[in-house]
Amino acid sequence: MSVRHTLWIALIALTPGLSAAQDVVTYDYGGSFDDATFGVENAIVNRGLVVDYVSHVGDMLNRTREDVGGDQIFSAADIYIFCSAVISREVMEADPMNIAFCPYGVFAAERDGQVMIGYRTYPDGPMDQVETLLDDIAREAAGQ
Repeated sequence: MSVRHTLWIALIALTPGLSAAQDVVTYDYGGSFDDATFGVENAIVNRGLVVDYVSHVGDMLNRTREDVGGDQIFSAADIYIFCSAVISREVMEADPMNIAFCPYGVFAAERDGQVMIGYRTYPDGPMDQVETLLDDIAREAAGQ
C-alpha cells in the first residue's frame, strides 16, 4: 500500500461522520433547467461568494454514455462549486479534518422532465453551518 493511500485511509478514518454514501437534500423547481442554474449562481453570488467552478456532470454522463454503457441519467446536471472563507475557517478551526468537505457544492439537475436543486449533507456539529448556507442557497434558487 502506498503512503498516499495510507494517508487517505487515515484521513477518512479520522474524519467524524464521513461515509461513502451521504444524504442529499433536494427542492423541486417549477421552471427550466437553465433558469434553475441561473438561480443557483445568483444565490451564491448574492452572498458575496465566488463560484470557483461549474462541473457539467450531465454533459459528461451524456457524452460518455455510449462508451461506458448505460441509460441517460439526467437531461442536464451542473454542480456549482464554491467556498466561504469565513465559514470554512470556523469549521476547520473546530476540526481541521473538516477540510475533507471543502469546497461546497449546490447542484441543479433535470431528470424525467423534473428540475431539482440540491446539495449533499454533512456530519452533525460544526458542519451544520455549511448545511445552513447550502440550504439557504438552494431554497433561494428554488424560490422557496
